[in-house]
Amino acid sequence: MSTLTIDTPRAFEPLLAPARYKGAHGGRGSGKSHFFAELLVEEALLNPGLRAVCIREVQKSLKESAKRLVEDKIQTLCLGRQFEVLRDEIRTPGGGVIIFQGMQDHTAESIKSLEGFDRAWIEEAQTLSDRSLTLLRPTIRKEGSEIWASWNPTRKADAIDKFLRQNTPPGAVVVEINWKDNPFFPDVLEAERRLDLDKYPDKYEHVWEGGYATAIEGAYFAKFLVEAKDRITFVPKDPLMAVRAFWDIGGSGAKADATSIWIAQFVGREIRVLDYYEAQGQPLAAHVQWLRDSGYDKVECVLPHDGAQNDKVYNVSYESALREAGFSVKVIPNQGAGAAKMRIEVARRLFPRIWFNKATTEPGRDALGWYHEKRDEDRGIGLGPNHDWSSHGADAFGLMCVAYEEPRKSSERLEMPNLGVA
Repeated sequence: MSTLTIDTPRAFEPLLAPARYKGAHGGRGSGKSHFFAELLVEEALLNPGLRAVCIREVQKSLKESAKRLVEDKIQTLCLGRQFEVLRDEIRTPGGGVIIFQGMQDHTAESIKSLEGFDRAWIEEAQTLSDRSLTLLRPTIRKEGSEIWASWNPTRKADAIDKFLRQNTPPGAVVVEINWKDNPFFPDVLEAERRLDLDKYPDKYEHVWEGGYATAIEGAYFAKFLVEAKDRITFVPKDPLMAVRAFWDIGGSGAKADATSIWIAQFVGREIRVLDYYEAQGQPLAAHVQWLRDSGYDKVECVLPHDGAQNDKVYNVSYESALREAGFSVKVIPNQGAGAAKMRIEVARRLFPRIWFNKATTEPGRDALGWYHEKRDEDRGIGLGPNHDWSSHGADAFGLMCVAYEEPRKSSERLEMPNLGVA
């Protein structure tokens, strides 16, 4: 009888024992996908008749699946006689099978076809939606069944990250694996890693060290956040200076835009950012309560121009409601066409003088790092700022910068000498 030997990096050893959930997260070159592909082949040999599904959120064709990687492992391990590779599935010993599917194509009814499966491996799990994870978990229900996930973290809000890292289920085994944990890390990838470290430091932590993506391609403030690294620290409140709350106004419905608030002080030529708040679908009272609970009951609330408009349901404006709640309020006039781009340019210009309190502004800084241009790739043109989850925090941040700069512009105009001819 022949013996199958698979060299496994030590960092993956916790994932070899049975567990309902197994997760491996980390950066490029860590070998996560290779490990799970080898484990899948091994378990298909040890458990004749094993049925497994390799999952992605979106899979338009088998070229986007893990099928080729599993095939390569079968060949590398010299197991071609035990497995039958077909166009859309791989048949395994004892009548088992490995299939490849996209969760986005499944409904509550169609997902039932996976109820008798023993293993589900979610590759690129950071893209898996909350809906898909909710559908998949109770479907893979066979006694002794396991759900595996491998991913490079993008955001803390990703469904797989919240489930396996932030609220880890009892008995789950989750490991962090990066390039330095991979003894088979190739020289060509080492050259690429060093290149990114030298030339693209804003992407390096996410790509190679498994950190959350603090910026994406085309992000307006990515470079500025990297340069601000030494200014993201402990920033105390100056008791002698005014504290202001800069708002981007959302709504109170379930699908409404989020409301975002930056808390800041203008101290000399510095903008000191003390705090950040964001909430979706909450009434004004909830935002006011946060201000009071956080010790900002005396702040001046600075609103965008729509703060003076009446709510369609309650027929009251944010401006009047906040004044009624005891806050002083200032409304920044409508900046007209191109206002979003104007806020971006002002924020970029002022970024070198902005300090962030590290402990309380991380969600806001995440939004700034993500805020990016929407593009028409077919025509190669930019379509202006993309309106997504990050745009609310970025808009409030831009409002803060506009509010800082406008009085200084007015002061400079007043101080200019009269250059007219008598």
